Amino acid sequence: MFLTISTTGTPERPATDLGFLLHKHPEKAQTFSTSHGTAHVFYPEASVERCTAALLLEVDPVALVRRGKGKGRGGAPDAALAQYVNDRPYAASSLLSVAMTTVFKSALNGVCRAMPERVQELLPLRIEVPALPARGGVELVEKLFGPLGWRSVDAVAVPLDGKFPEWGDSRYVRLALEGELRLADALRQLYVLLPVLDDAKHYWVAPDEVDKLLRAGEGWLAEHPEQRLITSRYLSRRWGLTRQAMERLELVRLAESDDLEVESVDNAVDETTDTEEKPVPLAEQRRAAILEALRAAGASRVLDLGCGQGQLVQALLKDVRFTEIVGVDVSMRALTIASRRLKLDRMGERQAGRVTLRQGALTYTDKQLKGYDAAVLSEVIEHLDLPRLPALEYAVFGSARPQTVLVTTPNVEYNVRWETLPAGHVRHGDHRFEWTREEFRSWARQVSERHGYGVAFVPVGPDDPEVGPPTQMAVFTRSAGKDATGEKAGAETGRMTDGKAGTETGRMTDEKTKEAKAA
Repeated sequence: MFLTISTTGTPERPATDLGFLLHKHPEKAQTFSTSHGTAHVFYPEASVERCTAALLLEVDPVALVRRGKGKGRGGAPDAALAQYVNDRPYAASSLLSVAMTTVFKSALNGVCRAMPERVQELLPLRIEVPALPARGGVELVEKLFGPLGWRSVDAVAVPLDGKFPEWGDSRYVRLALEGELRLADALRQLYVLLPVLDDAKHYWVAPDEVDKLLRAGEGWLAEHPEQRLITSRYLSRRWGLTRQAMERLELVRLAESDDLEVESVDNAVDETTDTEEKPVPLAEQRRAAILEALRAAGASRVLDLGCGQGQLVQALLKDVRFTEIVGVDVSMRALTIASRRLKLDRMGERQAGRVTLRQGALTYTDKQLKGYDAAVLSEVIEHLDLPRLPALEYAVFGSARPQTVLVTTPNVEYNVRWETLPAGHVRHGDHRFEWTREEFRSWARQVSERHGYGVAFVPVGPDDPEVGPPTQMAVFTRSAGKDATGEKAGAETGRMTDGKAGTETGRMTDEKTKEAKAA
């Protein structure tokens, strides 16, 4: 995808001031990682009289398919070839809009400390997009950009094939905009209208997209004659969100017509009373799900294996039904922070008697961890190298053998819903892997079969109908009548059939199992 921004200047107001406004030096070529590829910013020309900044986005189509799991334009599950053969690497779309927020964030927000006075000035701009999908053709392009103050909106339809004009035009146009606008206003218009013309976003449209639309549309969207079409397409025709956006835009229009602040018009609710439901952080939802599962299991003596900085231990201490809580972590620094968080040095004797923090490696057996009602491995397994998972498995399920084991881990399928997460990246730099739902369930079922446990799966966080929840949790319950020593399970630890790489890598031989038991 390609986009250029050009301006002209004079010796008093040189065109190269564009570099200050975009926060990109004209003498440098810069590269940025984006959600689905790599963005390059460079200047084909930079002089006092004329300056052009170019944004080139290289999309990784394979990563796009993997992150999207075949959803979205050209990627339906029943169109496998279309997942890989499509226009997304070449034609301007929401991918380019997201890249603009990464590369030109300060310019979009109208921020320039070096030249704050230039931010508010009207610049002679020429913006060109050589390949722009336009579902609605040239006419719609002119309807969308025409009312926004551009002196010239030059949209030329691209023929399907220049050698066969009888085939007609494609749905792509070459767009050139000319006029005097503030740079921030021009960028915001492009940010909204590029995906509107394409009419297909590459990521899941969540409620926060309404706020993004209103921020980018400030000053022009409320009065735009095609407001409803823009709002509907930008929000992927999610009618609830569209209605919400339209209502808020109407408030903006009323406020502007009476020269009032929006807050003074929308004053039906007392600001001192917080009636808006705030989103619950995923970490908090995860702890709530773990506590609910522990209560349902009737656990009172709990191990928090890989307790980190003690957030779960702190939550467990607030519930008196958990009479003994042991936090284990290999990091002394994390345990020190956990001790400070819990205020162990100032805790009452009775409360302090309920909690113990211990240093220990989870890949080694420890007799002192036997006999507990439940063990929790919250966001732990993905921090281990895959070949070490069998040792962890035996230490917990074969040696300690609590009645209940809870394991939570990220669902890599959900990563596509975070547009700011670069393609192919895991959620945390220390994650050695992240599993799909099927990979996690396959591993969990094999563990349960080897060690005499039953297993159930619980979604944590919003359960997306396409990609599942952000966090997946397995609840292991030890089957009645199994040998509590785990000898049978221990002898079989690590036997895995050939399958996906995510589960196959953890294979252990019987010799390795004996070594793990001996440790």
